[in-house]
Amino acid sequence: MLDASLTTQIMNAVDEKHDEQTSMLADLVKIPSTRFREAPAQDMMARLFRDEKLSVDRWQVHIDDIRHLPGFSPKHQDYDDAWNVVGAWRPNNPKGRSLILNGHIDVVPEGPHEMWTAPPFEPRVKDGWLYGRGSGDM
Repeated sequence: MLDASLTTQIMNAVDEKHDEQTSMLADLVKIPSTRFREAPAQDMMARLFRDEKLSVDRWQVHIDDIRHLPGFSPKHQDYDDAWNVVGAWRPNNPKGRSLILNGHIDVVPEGPHEMWTAPPFEPRVKDGWLYGRGSGDM
């Protein structure tokens, strides 16, 4: 359990960066990152990771490299445009435990735009919530 002082520091840091992070997320939501069209959004994430001084690893998915792994499911899509991006903070003197945060960047196709009350890739903040395609499914 975290002590009260550390909890306060974390909450203050979150509050301090809230507007900046909301703006960054809005920029990401503007990118139509439907399946197999994620490269521009992955490029943005790689840039953001580099800006934060993280080491960045980016690689293309090759089905033959993962076919033998447990849980592999045969795929019938072309993965030529599928990329993974990882940002890692590597301390000079590592101690303690590691933390991994994992997510996805693709969104389900938006369907007919006339069914939306607002354009899906034009993010907006309303009542303290960010709305836009992919803004809340992590």
